[in-house]
Amino acid sequence: MLQEVHVGHKSLADYQSVVIKPLIEEIRSLAESLKGKRILHINATSFGGGVAEILYTLVPLMRDVGLDADWRVIMAPQEFYEATKVIHNCLQGSPAGLKQAQREVYEEQSRAATQSLGGSFDFIVVHDPQPLLLRHFAGDLGAKWIWRCHIDTSSPHRELADYLLPYIQLYDAAIFSIDKYIFSGLQIPVRIFMPAIDPLSTKNMALSPEDADYVVSQFGLEPGPPLLLQVSRFDPWKDPLGVIDAYKMVKKEFASVQLALVGSMATDDPEGWSFFTNTVEHAGDDSDVLILSNLNNVGNLEVNAFQSRADVVIQKSIREGFGLTVSEALWKIKPTIGGNVGGIPTQVQDGKTGFLVDSVEQCAERCMWLLDHPKEAREMGRAGKEHVRAHFLAPRLLRDYLKLFVEMEG
Repeated sequence: MLQEVHVGHKSLADYQSVVIKPLIEEIRSLAESLKGKRILHINATSFGGGVAEILYTLVPLMRDVGLDADWRVIMAPQEFYEATKVIHNCLQGSPAGLKQAQREVYEEQSRAATQSLGGSFDFIVVHDPQPLLLRHFAGDLGAKWIWRCHIDTSSPHRELADYLLPYIQLYDAAIFSIDKYIFSGLQIPVRIFMPAIDPLSTKNMALSPEDADYVVSQFGLEPGPPLLLQVSRFDPWKDPLGVIDAYKMVKKEFASVQLALVGSMATDDPEGWSFFTNTVEHAGDDSDVLILSNLNNVGNLEVNAFQSRADVVIQKSIREGFGLTVSEALWKIKPTIGGNVGGIPTQVQDGKTGFLVDSVEQCAERCMWLLDHPKEAREMGRAGKEHVRAHFLAPRLLRDYLKLFVEMEG
């Protein structure tokens, strides 16, 4: 079934203090011709990932400018999420294919979900592979259908990509985060939308150093020693084990350094628990390593505090659709070290807003350089904040969607 997600209210006017005035004016102009249009966003989870965070801001902002926007998540048995996790991994390059039984579960649950679609919509935006088949089983319903792929599909498992491609071709348009993710053989209109953060959310609002110190101290972190941080799901593609290895190298030079790995457990990620356990085991009994999740009452405010308190933020992904945690850290004036993959290089300007790395050794070296050069690290953080202001804030993403809707209406 499809379950409605309730979101709060947001006002575009509140963003006038953080983005340029012409962007606000452009959004209002585009929205004029879309007043009352019904928009439905569909994805797989309402918490625990970047897509959900985006929709908690995007949907109320669409409403604020006059669109009738809704958001639903696909609800299905555990077997469905196990199958879609395999699909997710295959699209990011895993060699393990989708079993026939998993394919059948994927198709059967997608067909069942269309029974609760209901309503009359002008645009239906389907996010990622989990609800991808809805367009096939539902028909067009008189709406324009858009598939929004948030993951790294630059080198997908070929058989799996060939299986999904006919379903994608049924859509009226597709959106990817960067050019190299576009499916080979795709013959529908394509747009590139880079994701964006909400600068006014609890996760990204300004915190004083004292408040950040207080919050992280509740989890046992000392306020003085340097802190390395990675915020991400517990997923092998995010390489938390590599982060731990880099931290151990740094600790040989900076004996008091601390590491925090802060993640979230999502309903559409059945592998998360297993890899969380692997991460804890890899860290061993080092009391300077803190591994936390939303199940430790780590919510948006706590993530904000960890990012605000950190000396160096890491996102050492080996595959990454975009990695919004990079923009979150840069917005907080933190130099960021990222894996040189996916959407991370669009955010981390190597040597200017942080560093791009290809190995554990490089990650450790860059961490030590930033700890050794606090003035330069601060300058990188300031440059990063302005880079995010120009490119990765929520009103720009709202503008991108409105432009696409207007084009498709024409």
